[in-house]
Amino acid sequence: MRKLIRFIVRNIPRPILIRFSKLFSFLIRPFYMGNKVECPVCGHKFRKMLPYGNKAGENRLCPVCLSLERHRLMWIYLTQHSDFFNTRYKVLHIAPEQPFLKKFKAAENLDYTTADMVSPIADLHFDIMQIPLPDNSYDWVICNHVLEHVENDIDAMKEVFRILKPGGRAIMQVPINYSYTETHEDKSITDPKEREKIYGQYDHVRWHGLDYPKRLKAAGFSVENFDIKAHLSAEVVEKYRLDKQEILYVSRKL
Repeated sequence: MRKLIRFIVRNIPRPILIRFSKLFSFLIRPFYMGNKVECPVCGHKFRKMLPYGNKAGENRLCPVCLSLERHRLMWIYLTQHSDFFNTRYKVLHIAPEQPFLKKFKAAENLDYTTADMVSPIADLHFDIMQIPLPDNSYDWVICNHVLEHVENDIDAMKEVFRILKPGGRAIMQVPINYSYTETHEDKSITDPKEREKIYGQYDHVRWHGLDYPKRLKAAGFSVENFDIKAHLSAEVVEKYRLDKQEILYVSRKL
């Protein structure tokens, strides 16, 4: 069973997993019953999380809502360390993530719009480097694991900055290679296999490095570093299966 689950989450594209998530969860959940780990997004407990990723990393994917470490980190920030669900806000969610979609839509305080380049479930469709929306329109923009795919990430950041209202906030997480001091990108690398070898995924065009906050600042943002280790014990970090290295960068338009 372990080998079957690993094969499924490694080889079946995440959009298909999401489409059949309820059936997948129903079939797989009995094998993961327990209370050793907990997903703060959906509230369910398990003996461990599912493996996930190109290398089938262990203990990563929630069997119910399909949240990953980055989703659980952001959820903790939004629910416990911000007023996201307590104040009336206009929110734009680019490349909306399955664990959040229904929860954000159901929140009565949020004027919530989704966007994507091609996804049929999104409300709006556009290129993030040329957002067809007015200046100073949104209180929040959420855009996770998108900037590693676009031709010019700083141009995209500047567009997000432009459409935010003064005081507005953006969460734009990206995969970060912690061994790189500076972001690594080479536009001459176009072969998908070569990109996967160098950037970790066939459709990535860069590895962001430790300079990622500087890139956000170059686009005009003030940046808050939210390090979950400063707010939760090591035991709780492990229970929620968070990435101990990941920092949530909350960007603000002053």
